[in-house]
Amino acid sequence: MKQLLRTTDMSIIAFAQALLQGEGIDCFEMDVNMSVLEGGIGIFPRRLMVRSDDFPAAARTMRDNGIEVYDGP
Repeated sequence: MKQLLRTTDMSIIAFAQALLQGEGIDCFEMDVNMSVLEGGIGIFPRRLMVRSDDFPAAARTMRDNGIEVYDGP
């Protein structure tokens, strides 16, 4: 799996998941349970992961809709 998106904005995560679902691309949201540790204030980013072979199509979908793709460190 490859990281597509990293953000603390839950609306971007929801929008990205809807876009990917519309394109038939499976994704997995990571770090959802960190909200228990942070108290729900949204300081830890969540990550959206896709399969490595789906990454180019997923990244294109994100960029076409104005969402920045995570380029990594």
